[in-house]
Amino acid sequence: ANVMIPETALDPVAGLPRLEELTVQPDPSLLSKTVILKLNGGLGTGMGLEKAKSLLPVTGDNTFLDLIAKQVASMKGEFKSDVAFILMNSFATSADTLEALSKYPDLGTGSDLEFQQNKAPKVTAADFSPATWEKDPGHEWCPPG
Repeated sequence: ANVMIPETALDPVAGLPRLEELTVQPDPSLLSKTVILKLNGGLGTGMGLEKAKSLLPVTGDNTFLDLIAKQVASMKGEFKSDVAFILMNSFATSADTLEALSKYPDLGTGSDLEFQQNKAPKVTAADFSPATWEKDPGHEWCPPG
């Protein structure tokens, strides 16, 4: 089945209201039905990194990932709600990320905290058989994403 929607079939949304014009009543109970999903699959090899970009320090001893974890913890505390938090990791970022987040046990652990993007082998051009690289088997896999 073709699940692609051609761009020609899309129309712009007409007349969206401005936030300032809306009357919104905060409802923290909705957080129990909410999932905060963060894409965390980028290794940043183009930047010379060997770990997830989210592990870069940004302020003091905090990494991007620390700031995200603290935001989620703050939201849970402020609204007294167990909002779900999950990361979409790659096979290349999973271990380092889970290790870094182990200091925030209230966020969750293992499969409660992440799911991984698919891992696909590189194939040879000649016959599409799985490619091998004995010096570094990590190069036998397509980069995530």
